[in-house]
Amino acid sequence: MANADHSGAPAAALAAAPVTGPAGPRLRVARGGLWLIAGILALRQVAVVLATPRADRLTDLETWVGPSGVLHVKGSLYDSTRFTGTPFAGLVLKPLTKAAEQALGWGWIFGTLLLVVALGLIAARALPQPVGRRTALLAAPVAISLLVLSLPVRDAFWLGQTSIIPVLLVLLGCFVVRGQRTGGALIGLAAALQPTVLLFAPLLWLTDRRKAGASTGVTFAACTALAWAALPHDSHTYWVHHLAGVGLGGRADALANQSLHGALLRLGLTGPLEIGLYLALGTVVAVLGLRRAVRYARDGQLLLAVAVTGCAAIAVSPTAWQHQLLWVLLAVVGRVGRRVSDRYVWPVAVILVMTLPAKMLLPNVDAMEPLRDNVVLLAALAATAVPFLSRASDLYRSPVPTRYAPAAPARFRHVPLLPLLRRVLTRPNLLLELLLIRVTYAAYQQVRLAATGGSNAGGRARAERHGHELLSLERFLHIDVEHTVNHAVARVGWLRDFFDFYYESFHFVVPMAVLAVLYWRRPVDYRWARSALGFATLLALIGFWLFPLAPPRLLPGLGIVDTVHGVQDFSKPDYGALTALTNQYAAMPSLHFGWSLWCGVVIAVAAPKWWMKALGLLHPLFTVSAIVATGNHWVLDAVGGAAVVGTGFALTYVLQGPRAHSPAPPPEDAGRQVELSGARALSSGSGRLRAASPPGRRRDPEERP
Repeated sequence: MANADHSGAPAAALAAAPVTGPAGPRLRVARGGLWLIAGILALRQVAVVLATPRADRLTDLETWVGPSGVLHVKGSLYDSTRFTGTPFAGLVLKPLTKAAEQALGWGWIFGTLLLVVALGLIAARALPQPVGRRTALLAAPVAISLLVLSLPVRDAFWLGQTSIIPVLLVLLGCFVVRGQRTGGALIGLAAALQPTVLLFAPLLWLTDRRKAGASTGVTFAACTALAWAALPHDSHTYWVHHLAGVGLGGRADALANQSLHGALLRLGLTGPLEIGLYLALGTVVAVLGLRRAVRYARDGQLLLAVAVTGCAAIAVSPTAWQHQLLWVLLAVVGRVGRRVSDRYVWPVAVILVMTLPAKMLLPNVDAMEPLRDNVVLLAALAATAVPFLSRASDLYRSPVPTRYAPAAPARFRHVPLLPLLRRVLTRPNLLLELLLIRVTYAAYQQVRLAATGGSNAGGRARAERHGHELLSLERFLHIDVEHTVNHAVARVGWLRDFFDFYYESFHFVVPMAVLAVLYWRRPVDYRWARSALGFATLLALIGFWLFPLAPPRLLPGLGIVDTVHGVQDFSKPDYGALTALTNQYAAMPSLHFGWSLWCGVVIAVAAPKWWMKALGLLHPLFTVSAIVATGNHWVLDAVGGAAVVGTGFALTYVLQGPRAHSPAPPPEDAGRQVELSGARALSSGSGRLRAASPPGRRRDPEERP
């Protein structure tokens, strides 16, 4: 583009990063490990598709080229609206109908895999220069792994879609081929398959690659004219009747359509108002996206310019199905933020949006529904609006460094095991923390739901058998107080209501409040406490998986009153099994008590006042009383919760070292203290001089002592 020479050959900015000399042993091991991971992910994706019954895989490909597919039978391609490609795409795919169905399926799967590998290699080579040795050697396997994990690529594998081909053609035209006309022809061919790719023509023109831009338009027009000549009726149907594919495939207001048009329809807008608003917003997004893409291209960030243009094309397209959203993942190369900790927010957010379902990113509440339904569209719009750093900025390569606390002395020789995890003095990025906490909790919920204990009679029988075993152990230890405490509390109305409220309300509120206070007032303690909580929760998930346990309220014959959920009906075979919200048999260890104990320990350690420490320690006491009184946990469940929390703190100590002490004032604060102390000394000295001055004489404020 702007950095390409007049012959159209990619400039030095597009070449592979120079790597001189052999890589170090650690770097070679890391590179080999990443390539191994990329290979395992790719083979797993292929294996998942091949292991799926033939009727459930490559459904779009079967719709197109199967024995009764729209490309095989006579008549219009769009009679059933199942085919969503352009007439030129239909013309290209028609010869495939003569191939054997099984051979075509295998060839399509492995051909798609080769396309993904080629896409990752080109993207890794297109990183803006200068690129460090580590980045140059590790970029390719990381890029391929992210592509394989992304939802668009997984959809392309599963459905048999062609959406990877336009992206690959654009990258080939911009970064690989020599000659502007050849590169423009490849981009024009991509536009013939996916019309919104035409947005790259003005990008080429505005970045002084006018021959490439003209070649893009000419190639697109030639391919479309060829399809019009070969399939006139279908071309008229696609370009005129369906207005470039509008109305083909699924419903335009479906969640899979992540375009402005789909978002407006989901918001309830219809008719001329929706069309006018869509055209106005689409124009604004296209203009803004092109302006920013041109700026990034002239700055030497050509891959980012391509990604931003592709994101704008997603937004302005009438229909942008999930398998067509790969452009958003390419925007991960943009750099945002002044601090080192801020630098990770954008890539982490993009990777999570492109690899995880929206319900894992945002809570399932009504207020979040508009955001959750359009999360990929919002990411595409953000890519066109986020102020990415220029390569000319000092912060591009040297962000504000992270401040670390001095290492605290440890009692053991090899602690910490991971010295790189030093104690950071500054607060982590809040948006990144909230995003990671939400994703971690969503993963916790999914694993908890999938834990053994199941929804069938066998899983319930196993959990009840474990319940009887645990009850026998408690009787042996003479701590089987659940029945006595439960019936004593159930007879006192106000006490029962208090423990029910405490059990339902404080489980999440108190830990989140503790994390919020630590984040704002004690950043060093926040990181230490957060790590311990994460380790404890991970260990608890292992317990849920390996030891499904019926709580006292779900153990038949025990006579426990369920004060929170009401009377049990044990005649229902699936009662108490996995529900839409939680696994009722995930009782050992008790995270109700574990999290409350974590809160008590953290408050006791970090709180400055004795009465704060005392209140903090009351929380686990009330919690263990509530979980036993309401019949939701055994006493040994609380012991298990204490064990995982203790192990969490121990792992944090072993891996990261002792908890850091209060940080010393930063350099600017120290300088300020020196100034203040000097001012106080000067003031006291001035007072002494004033006392020695003759009475009645007023000292000039500017006079030096």
